[in-house]
Amino acid sequence: MRISNQQRQQNEARIRAAMDRLLRGEVPPGGSCDVSTLAKEARVDRTAFYGARPYAHLRKEFETRLARIREAGDPIGPSEGQISRLKDANAKLKDRLAQANSEIDDLTEFRTTALARLAAQHEEITRFRNLTTTNVAEWQTWAGGRAEENRTRLGNSHAQTNDGARLARPSSAKRDSLPCGRVKLPHEL
Repeated sequence: MRISNQQRQQNEARIRAAMDRLLRGEVPPGGSCDVSTLAKEARVDRTAFYGARPYAHLRKEFETRLARIREAGDPIGPSEGQISRLKDANAKLKDRLAQANSEIDDLTEFRTTALARLAAQHEEITRFRNLTTTNVAEWQTWAGGRAEENRTRLGNSHAQTNDGARLARPSSAKRDSLPCGRVKLPHEL
């Protein structure tokens, strides 16, 4: 069915009005800024915009104007603005996730190191607790011998400090007692 010139001009006017509305961001719910929505808004068959059809030049004009707006970075319609915001939010969330994963890896490494150190310390404490009475006696004999050497070297029952004050030597009962059943090691004497 052929249309008259007047009908074609009316259709073109409706198409241009719909094009202006869409490019201003007045996108209908469920639609987007594309040729399909343009055809629905102008109440024209979508196929009339393609090939050698009568409104192909208007489709090209619409796509050119749309491309210019997008190049300028302006969102068209609520969905494009929302897509842009969601992409930004998604990028931020990916960065936060990467940072959180990095922190988790660091904390896992720290935990592993701390547990290894605690296990080594526990093993050393257990080894010291399991000293036999013979070893304890050997330690006490050695510690007593060191005390005798110190007494002999000092020559009397009092030691002297750098400023000339005299310090009383601890009694042998104090020296030989081991607090809480703990054995004194050679470097602690």
